Amino acid sequence: MAVAVGRIGHEDRLSVVDHLEELRWRLIVSLAVVGVAFGMCMWQNHELLKIINRPLAHETQKQVKAGNGPLGATYTVQQSARSVAVQLGVVVAALERPGSGASAATKAALAPVTPRLRTAIQRLSAGPQGNKPVTLGIGEPFSTTLGVALIFALILSLPVLLYEVYGFLLPAFSPDQKRVAMPLMLAIPLLFITGVMFGYFVVLPAAVRFFQNFNSGEFNVLVQASQYYHFAAVILLAMGLIFQVPVAILAATRAGIVTTKQLRHNRRYAILACGAVAAVLPGDAITLLLETVPLYLLFEISVLLARIVDHRGSRRVATDGV
Repeated sequence: MAVAVGRIGHEDRLSVVDHLEELRWRLIVSLAVVGVAFGMCMWQNHELLKIINRPLAHETQKQVKAGNGPLGATYTVQQSARSVAVQLGVVVAALERPGSGASAATKAALAPVTPRLRTAIQRLSAGPQGNKPVTLGIGEPFSTTLGVALIFALILSLPVLLYEVYGFLLPAFSPDQKRVAMPLMLAIPLLFITGVMFGYFVVLPAAVRFFQNFNSGEFNVLVQASQYYHFAAVILLAMGLIFQVPVAILAATRAGIVTTKQLRHNRRYAILACGAVAAVLPGDAITLLLETVPLYLLFEISVLLARIVDHRGSRRVATDGV
C-alpha cells in the first residue's frame, strides 16, 4: 500500500518498496535543501571567505608588521619609502617658503611635487597587506571557494537534514521512545551550532596564533588557501561533533548501556578522556585547556540531565504502578 511521506504511524506495516520510496523522497528533499543553501553560499561567497579568513588575517598582519616573511619585508620597504617621502615633503615645504633663498624657477619646479608627495604618503600609509591566504594552482581559487561554500551549506542545512533522518526513523519508535528521542533530536543542531561557534571564536584563533608564531622568524610564512580552509573545517566540525557529548550520554543512559551512578563514579576517566580528545585537536597548551574545560563541563551537564531524566522516569513508573 502507498503511504504518504510523513504520515506513517508506528502501527503501519510497509513493504520494502514503500520504505525505499519514502527514503527516496527524503533524500530528494535533503539534496534540494543542500542545493539551495549551496547556491546562497556561492552567492555570498565573498562574505563567507571574509568570515573564515578573519582569524588568519589578525595573526598574519601581526607577522607582517613584525617584518617576518616576504610580506613583512615588503611592508618594511613600504614604511621606509613612506619615511623618505615624509622627509622629502619637509624639504620641499622648506624650499617653497618665502625667504628660503630658492629661485623662482626652483619654486615653480617644486610646485607639482608637493601634491604628488602627499598622494604617495597617503598610499604608503596603508595598513599591512597579506591578510588573505595564497593560492598556487590556476583552479585553486575556484575549488577552494566551492569547498567553503559547501561546508557552510551543510552547516545551514543541518536542521533540515536531521529532521528528515528523524522523520524516516520516527515510525520505528514507540510513543514512549518518541518522547525521549524528540528532545535529543532538537538538541543536536543547537549543540552543533554552539560547538562550531565556540570553535570559531575560541579554538581556531588560538590554534592559528600558535602555528603562525611557532618559529616564524626562521621561515617565509605564506599560508595556502586549501590547507588553511581544511584546517579550519577540521577544527569547526570537530568542535561541533564534540558538543554532541550530552546527546550521546543521554542516549546511552536511556538505552541502559551505562548508568548515571557509573558516570559519577568514573569522573577521573572522563577528565582523561576529555584531555585526550583535546590533545588530538591542533593547538598549544592554552588551546588544550580551552578545549578540555568545556568538554568536562559538557560531561557534568550531561550527567546532571541524565539524573533528572532518570528521576522523572522513576516517578512516572511509580505513578503508573499506583
